[in-house]
Amino acid sequence: MTARRAPHAGWLGALAAAVLAAACATPSLEPGVGVTRPGGRLQPMPLRPLDVRADCSFTDEVGYGARAMLDVSYAEVKAFSATVNVPRRGSCRIDGEFAQVKRTPHVELRARDGCTVSMWEQGEQVTVAFTHCASRCTAGTFDYVWPIIVDRRTGQCH
Repeated sequence: MTARRAPHAGWLGALAAAVLAAACATPSLEPGVGVTRPGGRLQPMPLRPLDVRADCSFTDEVGYGARAMLDVSYAEVKAFSATVNVPRRGSCRIDGEFAQVKRTPHVELRARDGCTVSMWEQGEQVTVAFTHCASRCTAGTFDYVWPIIVDRRTGQCH
């Protein structure tokens, strides 16, 4: 029995190759978004102490929401707490006693239960991410938790 080739197999292969090539292309970056391009080469952001203060909350159109309170001055965390609500899954409460274990290149807090909070800047935004914090959430919720993004200029989060 001979294998028949689908009539559209040729263009599907070409489409797959084009999509793969597009995925590998590097977009040009605008100055001021955290990475500069002197001489056409990408350069890392300058290393500087993190400074951010926010007391914010948000809820998106599907009901996912978070509340964050953070006060970081010259890479020293003065206060931190966060609550995340995931629709139809539950919530997480990430607060309490944390020890600061890093100041550069990013700020990192760690609790005795292993819950880790990392904060770093990306241009005018500060990312607040969580790892190993499932014990602070309703069962199964932590799998659906995203980082909180704080706009350093306005103190708003999303």
